[in-house]
Amino acid sequence: MPSPTRPSFFVLPMIGWKEHVRLPKLNIGPIVAKIDTGARSAALHADDIEIRGERVRFIVHGESKRHIHIAPLVEVRRVKSSNGWIETRPVIETDIQIGHHHVIAELSLTNRADMEVAMLLGRNTVRGRFLVNPGKSFILSKVKKTK
Repeated sequence: MPSPTRPSFFVLPMIGWKEHVRLPKLNIGPIVAKIDTGARSAALHADDIEIRGERVRFIVHGESKRHIHIAPLVEVRRVKSSNGWIETRPVIETDIQIGHHHVIAELSLTNRADMEVAMLLGRNTVRGRFLVNPGKSFILSKVKKTK
């Protein structure tokens, strides 16, 4: 029995294992995000996280100053981190821009100070939207260097 043929082209945009992303609704970015298909969800480094009823207040540090944000709380979720610890995290929903592509995704807020990058995009965020090339970085989000 013949095997099914595979298409010779991909219709999904390709991203690298690291990309510069923006969070336009929160006025954050560009920041470096690691694309991690081994992780289920997306996470953003934040400080001073406070749940205030239906909203969550948090601080994200930019290049020169800190930005205070208040966003609607989607839920509080138990997440197992890469070191195996189970942590309860607030989750928000926002627009993520990678190159010219926009994705609405849920982000858990956590302290990622000991991690290499401030943001992680897991498989739920990239599934069906992008192909990940683990051998390259910054495919869609080349940032022009200033002289």
